[in-house]
Amino acid sequence: SWTMSEVWDTLIKIQDRLMERFDATGYEVHEPGMDRFNQPGWINRVWSSDNYRRAHVDVVDVRETKGLWMMHCCVFPRLDNNGPIFGLDVIAGKNKITGFFHDYSRSISAEHPMIEAFGDEVAKLEWRKERELPEWAQAIFSPHMVAAGNVGKTDELEQLVELSFDSIDAYLDEIGNFNNEADTDEVKAAQNRYAHYQKQNPHTPRTMVSLGLDEEDVRVFVQECLFPDIE
Repeated sequence: SWTMSEVWDTLIKIQDRLMERFDATGYEVHEPGMDRFNQPGWINRVWSSDNYRRAHVDVVDVRETKGLWMMHCCVFPRLDNNGPIFGLDVIAGKNKITGFFHDYSRSISAEHPMIEAFGDEVAKLEWRKERELPEWAQAIFSPHMVAAGNVGKTDELEQLVELSFDSIDAYLDEIGNFNNEADTDEVKAAQNRYAHYQKQNPHTPRTMVSLGLDEEDVRVFVQECLFPDIE
């Protein structure tokens, strides 16, 4: 039966780990307007802490009806922090991950030490292939971005789990070191720029609608709740 999928079980471990880490480091925030997007099969949770402005986990679980599972996680530092933005996106069918994307993306500086350290870790993945990114993605993602597809129950899957665990731990351990290091207006502009380009990703709404979510819900969600602008 569908519960027997080792790929899904493995990915749900990443979801649980992320949520545990945010519960441990921050406090949950109930954003206005977000209730609309907590429905059967669709979870959205948001946290904030002294070191990050917003951590968001978004899961669409339509394993029983569509044979698919999707997760998106994004962590934005505080506005006086020049550290990178953490991003992790996964979509998977029963037997394989069709897409796994993970990056520490620049806010102000592309040469940030946390991004360099992330690059060193990612360089150890032997199977990682360079791929040509579309323009909206080139505008925001680092050259170290991990983009994997067609991953079944393999060593590669285990490595992706290990990478995800190590990566969120390193991020949450280190991001606080860069508080009070940056100009708030500059960071605000940089985080809004990231959101602007993310909203141009045509795959996000297309995928969510294909998972059976309402098209208007998805449009509002992507614009206002997935990547909200900072006023």
